[in-house]
Amino acid sequence: MTDFPALSELAAQETELQLPGFSNDDAWALGSALVARAQAEQLPVAIEISRHSHQLFHAALPGATPDNDTWITRKAATVHRFGHSSLYVGQRSREAGTTFEAEFGLDPERYVAHGGGFPVLVRDVGPVGVVVVSGLPQVDDHAMVVAALRAHLTNRG
Repeated sequence: MTDFPALSELAAQETELQLPGFSNDDAWALGSALVARAQAEQLPVAIEISRHSHQLFHAALPGATPDNDTWITRKAATVHRFGHSSLYVGQRSREAGTTFEAEFGLDPERYVAHGGGFPVLVRDVGPVGVVVVSGLPQVDDHAMVVAALRAHLTNRG
């Protein structure tokens, strides 16, 4: 069974990973870094980055399938609706002793609380977009996005 990070850890990531701004160039740099890692490790993932529901970056690496795009859409919808990472939303339900599906009763064709969707958070503004990875186990999808956002923040200085 996959070990899920604690809700407190996921909340701390969202506090830590706030950007000073988010441009099309930032989306390109972040997406390109995710692709470079996926290529280096031969990861079968699809990646999408959007700002205000405007797709700024999309890539599908070898082994990714159209199903990954469906997962991306559902994870992104969850991030938009709740303002937190898709893994955070699922973990909040798990720690409350229930499931996302039972707690919210949302259409599972539209929403999924599986890791891999992370809000693009701009400091003093809030969520402005979403970064999503799909194709790995959900905790690994989430970790890949977190690592890329950390590196992006470091590179921005």
